[in-house]
Amino acid sequence: MTGLSLSRRDLMSGGLSIAGLSLAGLTTVNLAACSPNGDDKAGSLDDLTLRVATYRGNPESFFGEAGIQAPPYKLARTQFAGGNLIAEAINARALDFGGMSEIPPIFVAAQPGNQVRIVGVLQGDVNNQVVLVPKGSPAKAFKDLKGKRVGYVKATTSHYILLRLLQEAGLAWSDIQPVALSPQDGLAAFQSGALDAWVIYGVIVYQAREAGARVLRTALGILSGNYLITAAKEALDDPVRFQALGDYVSRYKRVFDWINADGDRWARAREKATGVKAEYYAQEFREKSSPSILGPISEAAIASEQAVADTFAAAKIIPTRVDVRPLWDDRLSSFLK
Repeated sequence: MTGLSLSRRDLMSGGLSIAGLSLAGLTTVNLAACSPNGDDKAGSLDDLTLRVATYRGNPESFFGEAGIQAPPYKLARTQFAGGNLIAEAINARALDFGGMSEIPPIFVAAQPGNQVRIVGVLQGDVNNQVVLVPKGSPAKAFKDLKGKRVGYVKATTSHYILLRLLQEAGLAWSDIQPVALSPQDGLAAFQSGALDAWVIYGVIVYQAREAGARVLRTALGILSGNYLITAAKEALDDPVRFQALGDYVSRYKRVFDWINADGDRWARAREKATGVKAEYYAQEFREKSSPSILGPISEAAIASEQAVADTFAAAKIIPTRVDVRPLWDDRLSSFLK
């Protein structure tokens, strides 16, 4: 299963729609590939395959490089393009574990039988989440983008940053021309001149900057820096799968010690895995707002996500206010201390 990659297009072809986040009509065409054990309950760790979501170049792919031994259960790692898709896949009972920002759980919270449970918090970088403008843009502040075409990624931190910046500037959603795009489509649109600004995140920021893009604003002071690790409720409820999840997150936590210790080594490892230039990753590491630390859930983290949810509700991006507390589950906290 290692190396399977799912994009929004893959999920949409299986009947999963990000618009409204409906799972109606889901087929087994795509997501069943993530589910090697189906609904079977393993009798022991030796019999179990833990289904884990990852991203391209994500820390979860570097257990071996970090000197972490293989676990006593099998791992099926599936690559996703975004946390919103991971949340959908968990809800489709196709994944046991995945990481995402504070935003995706908010969009699935009200779904009947929602499976997404937040089990830990990764405190990480927010300087790699930015508003970019093209080379030569006259914009000096976000308010200068009134009436302009602004790209963003729906139901992600990019979406939230855009909402917050509009609030700060005293602008309404209707005061700009918002364009929802995937990161890859956004890069093409930005480079072609089809966007006047782009709210985006990750190493793609450094690719755009090398081509002349300018950072108008980073997310420092907007985002909390909380990135969430989540598990399926049914996986947490199953004793054997729960044991595997606890073991997995304790191993995952140690990967960040390895990352924080040597940014250049981490950049070279990611270049080898992704083909993206190590210098982009090294620059991202040098400019990061904080080291990456994976830990248990906290009241402060719950309050932070509630504030994010309230922002989306106030903007009518979600239909009603969401109480995020039921999303949080502390059963793995002892493995993260």
